[in-house]
Amino acid sequence: MISLRLHRSTVDDAHFWPMLWQRWRLLMPARPPRRPASAAGKVFLVGAGPGDPELLTLKAARLLASADVVLYDRLISPEILALIPARVRKHYVGKCSGDHHVAQADTEQLLVQYAKQGLQVVRLKGGDPFLFGRGGEEMQTLWRAGIEVEVVPGITAALGCGAYAGIPLTHRDHASSVLFLTGCNQRGELPASSEVLARRDQTLVIYMGLARLSLLCERLRAQGLPADWPVALIAEGTTLQQRVLTGTLCDITEQQAKTPLASPTLVIVGRVVTVRAECERMLPASQTETVW
Repeated sequence: MISLRLHRSTVDDAHFWPMLWQRWRLLMPARPPRRPASAAGKVFLVGAGPGDPELLTLKAARLLASADVVLYDRLISPEILALIPARVRKHYVGKCSGDHHVAQADTEQLLVQYAKQGLQVVRLKGGDPFLFGRGGEEMQTLWRAGIEVEVVPGITAALGCGAYAGIPLTHRDHASSVLFLTGCNQRGELPASSEVLARRDQTLVIYMGLARLSLLCERLRAQGLPADWPVALIAEGTTLQQRVLTGTLCDITEQQAKTPLASPTLVIVGRVVTVRAECERMLPASQTETVW
């Protein structure tokens, strides 16, 4: 049996990733299998996880090693990109708020074009392809074009960032359900008002909510959550640059203004946020930076 276990604390960064790559190669063929020029192409919608390159799945790593072309997003770490062999064509199709380097429709057409050339295509996405990752839209476009598609799940930001910040999304004393929301929909609107947002036995996880944080807090208070309801902001979660800001619905916006956090930032609302304070002293040093 081949073990991939590495103790990073004993290996400096300059040697860690080359060593990890060498061990991954033991699980992969020396070179990708030859495909006839007439063979039909295939697209893999692959989740790269929330940031920490060690959270990449073995299946994702294997597909990166055997791909012909990789279309990747803005949040893919340099360490993960370094795992892609030099022979593989890399195509950046990243997006950020207010700046879509490549329009979504153009990205989908690129996937179709590459697949119709008989290539094995990896569409590499931060987090999970099917959770606010537009993976469903891309899968539909490919199916309609007659292209074979396979989805490779990844650890989504809610799970990864919550875990690294010491915030359990569910807890028998605090939350029996979790609701994932986007900070704004395709039309740029906030999530619709609903009494379900004010349930006190659940955790709200809001993606892309930093730009509208003040309005989100106002909306939740208007729906019935108290002003002192716990909130956490997690910036660049699961990476070495992770920062966590905790507060309440009435003061988190002011705190964020005093100590601005970088994008991407995840918003977690609910009593589970209080667990972090109890457990913070037991978290690894790389996961404990809190902005007060």
